[in-house]
Amino acid sequence: MKPEAYVWKEKFSIIKSKKVYPNAFANITDKNEITVIAQECELEKGDILGIDKGWRIITFDTLLPFGMVGFLAPIAAALANEKVSIFVISAFSTDHLLVKEDNLAKTKNVLKELGFTLNNK
Repeated sequence: MKPEAYVWKEKFSIIKSKKVYPNAFANITDKNEITVIAQECELEKGDILGIDKGWRIITFDTLLPFGMVGFLAPIAAALANEKVSIFVISAFSTDHLLVKEDNLAKTKNVLKELGFTLNNK
């Protein structure tokens, strides 16, 4: 059985924000800043301190054991060899890879070469 991943159809932005967004894909709060990953259509300009637009999300559709080591390493290495910059979010039991829209086709090809089946969300 091939590992599966799915590509979100929406475009996302990664923003440095004044506040969290309850409906965002992710909010990351640390001692220095709030980072929000949200659909581009859901942003409120007054809350944005910095923004990087045009990201697409690929979710690995498999439950990964919490202590698993090395799942993303070959993916990251293969994409680095293709000069594709990535932004990774790891949840409790799965990983999400963000790539720029203009690198999506190249990323899909790399994942297919690594044995992944890709679906659309």
